[in-house]
Amino acid sequence: MDAAEQRRRRRRLEWLVFVGLALVSLLASTWLAASYGVRQAAEGLRSQAIGSATLDVAVLRSELDKQRTLAFVLSRDPDVIATLGTPDAAHLAAMNTKLEALNAGTRSAVIYLIDKSATAIASSNWQAPTSFVGTNYLFRPYFTVAVSEGQADHFALGTVSQRPGLYVARRVEGPAGFLGVIVLKVEFFNVEADWHQSGADVYVTDPRGIVLLTSVPEWRFLTQTPIPDEDKKKIRASLQFGDVPLALMPLRRSEQAIPGTDFVTVPRSGLHLASEFDVPTTDWRLHLLEPAGEALSAGATTMRASAFGLVGSALVLLGILLLRRQRAIERTAALTEAQAELERRVAERTQDLRLSNARLSAEIDERRKVEAKLQVARDELAQANRLAVLGQVTAGLAHEVNQPVAAIRSFADNAITFLDRSEPSPARKNMATIAGLTEKIADIIAQLRRFSRKATGDVGPVSVREVLDGALLLVGIRARRQNAVMTVPEVADTLQVMANRVRLEQVLVNLLQNALEALEGRAYQAIAIDVADDTGLVRLTVSDNGPGIAPEVMTNLFTPFVTTKPRGVGLGLAISRDIVEEFGGHLEVTSEPAKGCRFVITLRGAA
Repeated sequence: MDAAEQRRRRRRLEWLVFVGLALVSLLASTWLAASYGVRQAAEGLRSQAIGSATLDVAVLRSELDKQRTLAFVLSRDPDVIATLGTPDAAHLAAMNTKLEALNAGTRSAVIYLIDKSATAIASSNWQAPTSFVGTNYLFRPYFTVAVSEGQADHFALGTVSQRPGLYVARRVEGPAGFLGVIVLKVEFFNVEADWHQSGADVYVTDPRGIVLLTSVPEWRFLTQTPIPDEDKKKIRASLQFGDVPLALMPLRRSEQAIPGTDFVTVPRSGLHLASEFDVPTTDWRLHLLEPAGEALSAGATTMRASAFGLVGSALVLLGILLLRRQRAIERTAALTEAQAELERRVAERTQDLRLSNARLSAEIDERRKVEAKLQVARDELAQANRLAVLGQVTAGLAHEVNQPVAAIRSFADNAITFLDRSEPSPARKNMATIAGLTEKIADIIAQLRRFSRKATGDVGPVSVREVLDGALLLVGIRARRQNAVMTVPEVADTLQVMANRVRLEQVLVNLLQNALEALEGRAYQAIAIDVADDTGLVRLTVSDNGPGIAPEVMTNLFTPFVTTKPRGVGLGLAISRDIVEEFGGHLEVTSEPAKGCRFVITLRGAA
């Protein structure tokens, strides 16, 4: 077995061990994470339940305290004492009216006054068909307990209304002693409705485990634990809850085992966290069932996903490290095996590289020479174009020079005549005029020399006004000869662009010459030059009202040797675009047949 095969077997074994350990780690971590997530969710539910139950207990206690306070105040009320002491028609009528008004303001179910014989003599529902007036309540425990102990709270089902509520009774004492009992019935339907809106199942039980109040109406008067039949008979005989069967609540204790928590399963709504709390000032217990199925599942899912992500990422990282380790070992072995072969080939390749390097150096030198010749050819071509343009304007310039020469001759002859007559003043004026004409000739000759001179490739700040003046001096003669109207804007002396003056003049002269040639023979000839300074870019526009350029020519207008002139060679615009691009700008053209052309030179402004 060779070394390569041994390395392959070792790699396979390492991967088998790694995959096995990875699966075990992933399963264990997700199981533990799910358990932790369930515990965390249960803790959150328990905290939520404590907060909800505290509020529910506070609301219930507030309602109880309000009604007990009212019962206490009424037990000391002079009108109540007077009515029990003298139960004549006037006192009873006034008391009925007073209790009716109090009941409407305090939202009690009913308030009624019982005399010594346990008969109701006044009631807030005295006008209703179900009036309590005249009913004897000696069978009610709250009467006997209030008589003996001074106060009593008794939860029961109304014998007339069949509505459950808490009867709050207080003994009424007069100057001569016991007079009767004042009773308030409190119904908790609004409290139960608020509990129902909270989303949790809430119910209140008495010491026997019988449900008195609940947010689930069908649970009322069910029991938490079985009640012996003998006790059920006594409860039914007391008429406290009517003839209800006192069946067990449909709750089943869940097998969910989390320390410090108790879970039950509720039909149709699933798993709930069960919590119990005392209701102060009563012997009741408030039970809160917080929905827990989704919360526990979400907690487990979240923690399982987190653990899967973390452990999975760690395993992927370990797998990458193992793969890199194996590859590093493989590379080391391969490098070791290849080192000898590499050393053998180095000598052979060194000789080949020397030869290739020599050939490459020769090719580079040859390419540089070709590029230099190409640049020289481009410069020569541009120079030839300038000289060609210069040849086109020479005839006009000769006429432009002949006129001041003839004038100089005339003014010189006149100056001699004035000197012969001893008139020096007119002679001086003629000499001054001759000096001005010679300066004009000198400007024309200087511009011709500058334009014909071979330009360098230097790029720097160039005055736009000077370029315009130079170009217009060369083409202005032909424009005047053709009667072409040239519109030139006022340009500030400070406006400069990054260019070469001679080469930029060459571009401008080319464009103006093309425009004049396009306008030649037309009745009205107009050329407009525009200069715009726009946030660091300067645009020089040359437009004419000539025949325009045909669409089939526009696509290849800047291609060398493409021309619309009978005797043109098609290099002027190609050279002009190359010059502008060397300045870092660009030359564009737009044209409409029979509406003229518009060339735009865009250059970088100079600070």
